[in-house]
Amino acid sequence: MHRTPLIISTDPGIDDAVAITIALFAPQLDLKLIVATWGNVALEKTLANAMRLETFLQTKVSVARGAQMPLLRPVINAAAVHGESGMAGYTFPEPDSRLLDHRLAAEALHEVVSTSPEKVTLMQIGPATDFALYFRQFPEDLTKIAKLVIMGGALGRGNWGPYSEYNVAGDPEAAQIVFSSGVPIMLAPLELGQQAFVDQQVLNKIRNLGRTGDMLYHLLTALNDQTANDGREIYDALAVGMLLRPDMYTFASAYVAVDTKSPLSYGASVIDFDDFFDKPQNAQVGVKVDRQEFNSWFVEAISRADKQGE
Repeated sequence: MHRTPLIISTDPGIDDAVAITIALFAPQLDLKLIVATWGNVALEKTLANAMRLETFLQTKVSVARGAQMPLLRPVINAAAVHGESGMAGYTFPEPDSRLLDHRLAAEALHEVVSTSPEKVTLMQIGPATDFALYFRQFPEDLTKIAKLVIMGGALGRGNWGPYSEYNVAGDPEAAQIVFSSGVPIMLAPLELGQQAFVDQQVLNKIRNLGRTGDMLYHLLTALNDQTANDGREIYDALAVGMLLRPDMYTFASAYVAVDTKSPLSYGASVIDFDDFFDKPQNAQVGVKVDRQEFNSWFVEAISRADKQGE
Protein backbone atom coordinates (compact mmCIF):
# COMPACT_ATOMS: atom_id res chain seq x y z
CA MET A 1 0.00 0.00 0.00
CA HIS A 2 1.28 3.46 -0.91
CA ARG A 3 1.69 5.67 2.14
CA THR A 4 1.34 9.43 1.81
CA PRO A 5 4.21 11.33 3.46
CA LEU A 6 2.67 13.75 5.95
CA ILE A 7 3.71 16.52 8.34
CA ILE A 8 1.30 17.84 10.99
CA SER A 9 1.45 21.30 12.57
CA THR A 10 -0.54 21.12 15.80
CA ASP A 11 -1.23 22.75 19.17
CA PRO A 12 -2.33 19.83 21.43
CA GLY A 13 -5.08 20.38 22.52
CA ILE A 14 -7.60 17.61 23.08
CA ASP A 15 -9.01 17.43 19.55
CA ASP A 16 -5.44 17.64 18.20
CA ALA A 17 -4.55 14.53 20.23
CA VAL A 18 -7.44 12.65 18.62
CA ALA A 19 -6.35 13.66 15.11
CA ILE A 20 -2.68 12.84 15.74
CA THR A 21 -3.56 9.42 17.14
CA ILE A 22 -5.61 8.54 14.07
CA ALA A 23 -2.89 9.80 11.70
CA LEU A 24 -0.13 7.88 13.48
CA PHE A 25 -1.88 4.56 12.95
CA ALA A 26 -3.50 5.12 9.56
CA PRO A 27 -1.91 2.62 7.14
CA GLN A 28 -2.32 5.08 4.25
CA LEU A 29 -0.21 7.76 5.98
CA ASP A 30 3.50 8.01 6.73
CA LEU A 31 3.77 10.69 9.41
CA LYS A 32 7.28 12.13 9.04
CA LEU A 33 7.24 15.01 11.53
CA ILE A 34 5.03 16.70 14.11
CA VAL A 35 5.50 20.44 14.61
CA ALA A 36 4.17 21.68 17.95
CA THR A 37 3.18 25.33 17.87
CA TRP A 38 1.66 27.78 20.31
CA GLY A 39 -2.14 27.73 20.20
CA ASN A 40 -4.63 26.13 22.56
CA VAL A 41 -2.04 26.60 25.30
CA ALA A 42 1.54 27.91 25.39
CA LEU A 43 4.27 26.29 23.30
CA GLU A 44 6.04 24.56 26.19
CA LYS A 45 2.78 22.77 27.01
CA THR A 46 1.84 21.87 23.43
CA LEU A 47 5.37 20.58 22.83
CA ALA A 48 5.28 18.43 25.96
CA ASN A 49 1.77 17.25 25.11
CA ALA A 50 2.79 16.04 21.66
CA MET A 51 5.64 14.05 23.19
CA ARG A 52 3.47 12.78 26.07
CA LEU A 53 0.91 11.50 23.60
CA GLU A 54 3.55 9.69 21.57
CA THR A 55 5.12 8.28 24.72
CA PHE A 56 1.73 6.86 25.68
CA LEU A 57 1.18 5.48 22.15
CA GLN A 58 4.76 4.18 21.94
CA THR A 59 5.36 5.84 18.56
CA LYS A 60 8.60 7.46 17.44
CA VAL A 61 7.81 10.39 15.14
CA SER A 62 10.08 13.37 15.82
CA VAL A 63 8.52 16.50 17.31
CA ALA A 64 9.90 19.92 16.33
CA ARG A 65 9.60 23.06 18.46
CA GLY A 66 7.46 25.61 16.67
CA ALA A 67 6.66 29.26 17.26
CA GLN A 68 6.00 30.68 20.70
CA MET A 69 3.67 33.44 19.51
CA PRO A 70 1.85 34.80 16.44
CA LEU A 71 3.64 36.92 13.82
CA LEU A 72 2.08 40.22 14.90
CA ARG A 73 -0.87 39.92 17.26
CA PRO A 74 -0.85 39.12 21.01
CA VAL A 75 -1.12 35.48 22.06
CA ILE A 76 -4.56 34.02 22.74
CA ASN A 77 -5.28 30.69 24.40
CA ALA A 78 -8.07 28.15 24.89
CA ALA A 79 -7.12 26.71 28.28
CA ALA A 80 -10.73 27.21 29.37
CA VAL A 81 -11.72 24.61 26.77
CA HIS A 82 -8.78 22.17 26.89
CA GLY A 83 -7.69 22.57 30.51
CA GLU A 84 -4.60 24.30 31.88
CA SER A 85 -2.35 21.50 30.61
CA GLY A 86 -4.00 21.50 27.19
CA MET A 87 -4.94 17.84 27.50
CA ALA A 88 -7.20 17.65 30.53
CA GLY A 89 -8.96 14.46 31.50
CA TYR A 90 -6.13 11.93 31.38
CA THR A 91 -2.84 11.40 33.19
CA PHE A 92 -0.10 10.86 30.61
CA PRO A 93 3.41 9.54 31.18
CA GLU A 94 6.32 11.96 31.25
CA PRO A 95 7.38 12.89 27.71
CA ASP A 96 10.21 10.96 26.11
CA SER A 97 12.71 13.76 25.39
CA ARG A 98 14.37 11.65 22.69
CA LEU A 99 11.43 12.52 20.45
CA LEU A 100 12.44 16.20 20.35
CA ASP A 101 13.99 17.51 17.13
CA HIS A 102 16.25 20.35 18.30
CA ARG A 103 16.18 22.29 15.02
CA LEU A 104 13.89 25.23 14.38
CA ALA A 105 10.61 24.06 12.94
CA ALA A 106 11.22 25.62 9.51
CA GLU A 107 14.57 23.84 9.21
CA ALA A 108 13.04 20.49 10.18
CA LEU A 109 10.17 21.02 7.71
CA HIS A 110 12.62 21.92 4.94
CA GLU A 111 14.72 18.84 5.55
CA VAL A 112 11.73 16.49 5.27
CA VAL A 113 10.16 18.17 2.24
CA SER A 114 13.34 18.84 0.25
CA THR A 115 14.70 15.30 0.63
CA SER A 116 11.43 13.43 0.07
CA PRO A 117 11.34 11.38 -3.16
CA GLU A 118 7.70 12.44 -3.59
CA LYS A 119 5.66 15.48 -2.74
CA VAL A 120 4.75 15.83 0.94
CA THR A 121 1.29 16.60 2.31
CA LEU A 122 0.96 19.14 5.12
CA MET A 123 -1.78 19.24 7.74
CA GLN A 124 -2.51 22.32 9.85
CA ILE A 125 -4.74 21.80 12.89
CA GLY A 126 -3.56 24.81 14.88
CA PRO A 127 -2.62 28.41 14.08
CA ALA A 128 -0.75 28.95 10.80
CA THR A 129 2.37 30.56 12.30
CA ASP A 130 4.89 27.80 11.60
CA PHE A 131 3.81 27.03 8.06
CA ALA A 132 3.81 30.78 7.25
CA LEU A 133 7.38 31.13 8.58
CA TYR A 134 8.43 28.01 6.67
CA PHE A 135 6.89 29.23 3.40
CA ARG A 136 8.68 32.57 3.77
CA GLN A 137 12.05 31.03 4.63
CA PHE A 138 12.02 28.21 2.06
CA PRO A 139 9.79 29.32 -0.84
CA GLU A 140 11.61 26.87 -3.12
CA ASP A 141 9.83 24.05 -1.24
CA LEU A 142 6.33 25.16 -2.26
CA THR A 143 6.39 23.13 -5.48
CA LYS A 144 7.34 20.03 -3.46
CA ILE A 145 4.17 20.14 -1.35
CA ALA A 146 1.31 17.98 -2.64
CA LYS A 147 -1.43 19.71 -0.69
CA LEU A 148 -2.23 21.38 2.61
CA VAL A 149 -5.23 20.24 4.65
CA ILE A 150 -6.42 22.84 7.16
CA MET A 151 -8.93 22.69 9.99
CA GLY A 152 -9.85 26.32 10.41
CA GLY A 153 -11.98 29.21 9.32
CA ALA A 154 -15.74 29.50 9.24
CA LEU A 155 -18.38 29.75 6.55
CA GLY A 156 -20.46 32.03 8.76
CA ARG A 157 -20.31 32.74 12.48
CA GLY A 158 -17.09 32.23 14.43
CA ASN A 159 -16.10 30.77 17.79
CA TRP A 160 -13.56 33.45 18.76
CA GLY A 161 -15.17 36.54 17.25
CA PRO A 162 -18.45 37.13 15.44
CA TYR A 163 -16.90 35.84 12.19
CA SER A 164 -13.52 34.47 13.28
CA GLU A 165 -12.62 30.85 14.05
CA TYR A 166 -9.92 30.21 16.66
CA ASN A 167 -7.15 28.70 14.50
CA VAL A 168 -7.34 31.51 11.94
CA ALA A 169 -8.01 34.27 14.48
CA GLY A 170 -4.94 33.20 16.45
CA ASP A 171 -2.61 34.43 13.71
CA PRO A 172 -4.52 36.09 10.86
CA GLU A 173 -1.41 37.38 9.09
CA ALA A 174 0.13 33.91 9.06
CA ALA A 175 -3.15 32.40 7.81
CA GLN A 176 -3.23 34.90 4.94
CA ILE A 177 0.34 33.96 3.97
CA VAL A 178 -0.69 30.30 3.89
CA PHE A 179 -3.87 30.85 1.89
CA SER A 180 -1.98 32.97 -0.66
CA SER A 181 0.92 30.51 -0.99
CA GLY A 182 -0.30 28.76 -4.13
CA VAL A 183 -0.22 25.36 -2.40
CA PRO A 184 -3.39 23.31 -3.13
CA ILE A 185 -5.60 23.58 -0.03
CA MET A 186 -8.42 21.48 1.39
CA LEU A 187 -10.28 23.34 4.14
CA ALA A 188 -12.41 21.93 6.96
CA PRO A 189 -14.24 24.94 8.43
CA LEU A 190 -15.91 25.27 11.80
CA GLU A 191 -19.34 24.24 10.56
CA LEU A 192 -18.12 20.77 9.55
CA GLY A 193 -17.15 20.08 13.15
CA GLN A 194 -20.65 20.99 14.20
CA GLN A 195 -21.96 18.50 11.63
CA ALA A 196 -19.50 15.75 12.67
CA PHE A 197 -21.15 15.33 16.05
CA VAL A 198 -20.60 12.08 17.96
CA ASP A 199 -23.20 11.23 20.57
CA GLN A 200 -22.71 9.51 23.90
CA GLN A 201 -23.37 6.09 22.38
CA VAL A 202 -20.44 6.55 20.00
CA LEU A 203 -18.25 7.86 22.81
CA ASN A 204 -19.05 4.74 24.83
CA LYS A 205 -18.01 2.57 21.88
CA ILE A 206 -14.69 4.40 21.78
CA ARG A 207 -14.17 3.97 25.51
CA ASN A 208 -14.64 0.21 25.21
CA LEU A 209 -12.20 -0.26 22.33
CA GLY A 210 -9.18 -0.60 24.59
CA ARG A 211 -6.38 1.39 26.17
CA THR A 212 -6.15 4.06 23.44
CA GLY A 213 -9.91 4.37 23.11
CA ASP A 214 -10.22 4.81 26.86
CA MET A 215 -7.62 7.58 26.77
CA LEU A 216 -9.38 9.41 23.93
CA TYR A 217 -12.76 8.97 25.63
CA HIS A 218 -11.46 10.68 28.76
CA LEU A 219 -9.97 13.51 26.72
CA LEU A 220 -13.10 14.08 24.67
CA THR A 221 -15.42 14.03 27.68
CA ALA A 222 -13.13 16.52 29.47
CA LEU A 223 -13.35 18.98 26.57
CA ASN A 224 -15.27 22.02 27.75
CA ASP A 225 -16.74 22.94 24.36
CA GLN A 226 -20.25 23.69 25.62
CA THR A 227 -21.75 21.18 23.19
CA ALA A 228 -25.49 21.60 23.46
CA ASN A 229 -26.35 17.91 23.11
CA ASP A 230 -25.14 14.77 24.80
CA GLY A 231 -21.87 14.13 22.97
CA ARG A 232 -19.03 16.02 21.29
CA GLU A 233 -18.38 17.97 18.12
CA ILE A 234 -15.25 16.73 16.32
CA TYR A 235 -12.96 19.24 14.64
CA ASP A 236 -9.29 18.44 14.00
CA ALA A 237 -9.95 14.82 13.02
CA LEU A 238 -11.92 16.27 10.09
CA ALA A 239 -8.59 17.10 8.44
CA VAL A 240 -7.38 13.51 8.72
CA GLY A 241 -10.72 12.34 7.36
CA MET A 242 -10.32 14.61 4.33
CA LEU A 243 -7.08 12.82 3.47
CA LEU A 244 -8.32 9.29 4.12
CA ARG A 245 -12.02 9.46 3.24
CA PRO A 246 -12.74 12.51 1.06
CA ASP A 247 -15.89 10.74 -0.15
CA MET A 248 -17.51 11.58 3.22
CA TYR A 249 -17.45 15.29 2.35
CA THR A 250 -19.09 17.64 -0.10
CA PHE A 251 -16.59 20.21 -1.40
CA ALA A 252 -16.95 23.54 -3.16
CA SER A 253 -14.19 25.56 -4.79
CA ALA A 254 -13.60 29.03 -3.37
CA TYR A 255 -11.23 31.93 -3.03
CA VAL A 256 -10.28 32.18 0.65
CA ALA A 257 -8.65 35.20 2.25
CA VAL A 258 -8.29 36.45 5.82
CA ASP A 259 -9.29 39.87 7.13
CA THR A 260 -6.16 41.42 8.66
CA LYS A 261 -7.41 45.03 8.78
CA SER A 262 -10.89 45.53 10.18
CA PRO A 263 -11.24 46.10 13.95
CA LEU A 264 -14.66 44.44 13.77
CA SER A 265 -13.88 41.34 11.69
CA TYR A 266 -10.12 40.95 12.18
CA GLY A 267 -9.24 37.28 11.79
CA ALA A 268 -12.36 36.37 9.84
CA SER A 269 -11.94 33.92 6.98
CA VAL A 270 -13.58 35.37 3.88
CA ILE A 271 -14.73 32.46 1.71
CA ASP A 272 -15.86 33.57 -1.74
CA PHE A 273 -17.73 30.80 -3.58
CA ASP A 274 -19.29 33.18 -6.12
CA ASP A 275 -16.32 35.02 -7.64
CA PHE A 276 -17.26 38.35 -6.08
CA PHE A 277 -13.59 39.33 -5.84
CA ASP A 278 -12.58 38.04 -9.29
CA LYS A 279 -9.72 36.09 -7.69
CA PRO A 280 -8.48 32.59 -8.59
CA GLN A 281 -9.97 29.86 -6.41
CA ASN A 282 -7.34 28.68 -3.92
CA ALA A 283 -9.15 26.07 -1.82
CA GLN A 284 -11.50 23.14 -1.89
CA VAL A 285 -13.79 23.93 1.02
CA GLY A 286 -15.75 21.27 2.84
CA VAL A 287 -19.34 22.44 3.09
CA LYS A 288 -20.95 19.21 4.30
CA VAL A 289 -19.93 15.94 5.94
CA ASP A 290 -22.01 12.79 6.14
CA ARG A 291 -22.37 12.42 9.90
CA GLN A 292 -23.21 8.71 9.82
CA GLU A 293 -20.25 7.89 7.58
CA PHE A 294 -17.95 10.09 9.65
CA ASN A 295 -19.04 8.43 12.90
CA SER A 296 -18.39 4.95 11.47
CA TRP A 297 -14.99 5.98 10.13
CA PHE A 298 -14.08 7.73 13.39
CA VAL A 299 -14.72 4.64 15.52
CA GLU A 300 -12.98 2.38 13.00
CA ALA A 301 -9.90 4.65 12.87
CA ILE A 302 -9.59 4.71 16.65
CA SER A 303 -10.11 0.97 16.79
CA ARG A 304 -7.16 0.52 14.42
CA ALA A 305 -5.02 2.76 16.61
CA ASP A 306 -5.98 0.70 19.63
CA LYS A 307 -5.10 -2.62 17.99
CA GLN A 308 -1.78 -1.41 16.59
CA GLY A 309 -0.87 0.37 19.80
CA GLU A 310 -1.28 -2.69 22.01
